[in-house]
Amino acid sequence: MKDYDDATSFLGLWGRFQQIVFFLLSASIFPNGFGAFSLVFVTDTPSHHCLVPEVNLTQHWHNVIIPKEVVNGKQELSRCSRYRLDVVRNLSAQGFIPGRDVNLTDLEQEGCVDGWSYSTNIYRSTIVSEFDLVCSEQWKQPLTSTVYFLGVLFGSFFSGQLSDRFGRKPVLFLTMAVQTIFTFAEIFSPSWTVFAILLFISGLGQISNYVAAFVLGTEILTGDVRVLFSSMGVCLGFAFGYMMLPLFAYFLRDWKSLLLALSVPGLLYLPLWWFIPESPRWLLSQGRAEEAEAIVRKAANKNKVEAPQVIFEDYSVPADETKKHPKEHYNVFSLLRTRNIRNTTFTLCLVWFTLSTGYFALSLNTSRLHADPYISCFISAAVEVPAYISSWLALRYLPRRLSVICILLVAGVSLYFIQLVPQSLSSLSVALEMLGKFGITTGTALMFAYTAELYPTVLRNTATGTCTTVSRVGSCIAPFLLQLSIYFKYLPYLTMGTLAVVSVFSTLFIPETFGRPLPETIQQMHKRESIKCPFITRKEHSKDVVLVESQL
Repeated sequence: MKDYDDATSFLGLWGRFQQIVFFLLSASIFPNGFGAFSLVFVTDTPSHHCLVPEVNLTQHWHNVIIPKEVVNGKQELSRCSRYRLDVVRNLSAQGFIPGRDVNLTDLEQEGCVDGWSYSTNIYRSTIVSEFDLVCSEQWKQPLTSTVYFLGVLFGSFFSGQLSDRFGRKPVLFLTMAVQTIFTFAEIFSPSWTVFAILLFISGLGQISNYVAAFVLGTEILTGDVRVLFSSMGVCLGFAFGYMMLPLFAYFLRDWKSLLLALSVPGLLYLPLWWFIPESPRWLLSQGRAEEAEAIVRKAANKNKVEAPQVIFEDYSVPADETKKHPKEHYNVFSLLRTRNIRNTTFTLCLVWFTLSTGYFALSLNTSRLHADPYISCFISAAVEVPAYISSWLALRYLPRRLSVICILLVAGVSLYFIQLVPQSLSSLSVALEMLGKFGITTGTALMFAYTAELYPTVLRNTATGTCTTVSRVGSCIAPFLLQLSIYFKYLPYLTMGTLAVVSVFSTLFIPETFGRPLPETIQQMHKRESIKCPFITRKEHSKDVVLVESQL
């Protein structure tokens, strides 16, 4: 049986068909870029203090009714308390002057019973000011991001299996529709609870369509073009969308207007249904050789080349043979069936978890890097462009395993060094944090391509979806990881750095895929040469191969 790349080599690498698939799938990732981190602005907490209603107070008392407290070595107005209004009003009416006639430390304080006053210097409104997610309700602010990433987690888990079962194209457009519709619906949320529910549902489609588009392009494109697409095409599409986010947020400082602007572009992608084909590889894995041939013949017409009379003749299965050996449907449990596949899956999940935790923690931390959150967000997004270019160069010229190990070391070491920088050199701390973001972003792009190359067609989307699902556990805890800085300023960086170092050692046991064709069957996956885990004997490895061959 011919390899798929050999069977379709007559198409060439960069004809009109490949160009359409490359650019349209890359463009479909744009909404993911500015949608994933819109929470940086939508959930940011503006400066605030207790609201003081219009009452007769002298200017002296009006200036001091909000007590001051020390936060991070600086004096700030209290965010959650004020001096009792009835007491202050009586003292003001009697002509007492604070600090001279009255010792403020002796006055009783109360909570913000009349609500809060929020600064509008940066934002006109966020969901924090809309639903008063401060003081006793402050825990809802980081939980909002976690709810969103929980949606992403569940979406990654189910979409991968749905894509392997029903096709790449239907899942791609279904998840794009979910993301667009429910992002728009969030605008009409009457409460934080409703907003969180809608946010969870929109998260179901957020990374799912990214993975579907990535796998679809990886399976349609071949050779160097596939490497370019998997490392720079979809990744730069995401980065450019991410870079557009602060521009949208700068001009639309109301959270509802921002979400409206971010949801509308999703409607522009509906016509792509008629231009983006299904994956011929997936159709062949389902025994639908005629449909795969029809797509490849259309591609030949677009590229103006002549197709062979029969393209996939060896892929057709006689009816009686199908009855004897009914087609097997694979699911997430297939990733745990044998020791080799299981070890590869567990190792990949650890690396993905590390990269996702670091990526989202550093991305969500952008509002603390610079006084202007819009500049901070743009810097964080701009760092991703050289990261994706580096990942393309690494995928083009270097072994996968070596690339991932080196980039994880860069990320881990830079995050460790942040605690050694004196406070007077804050710009150096920002530079080290961005170097860590660069390393983690490069590693993430590498792992998408690496994972797709490790697994066969029948398991590729399930495996990629499962790994991204596990990685979303990291993104779910990222908002709370940042809260560890309350106890020790550098604890989040130390945690991320340690995870990176641990992942370096685990990467040693992942098989190498550099310069090898995509595996079509589980048998081909098992035949890959790899560094064997010291806990697996040659005899056990042989048993695994025999077990797989007996199940096929």
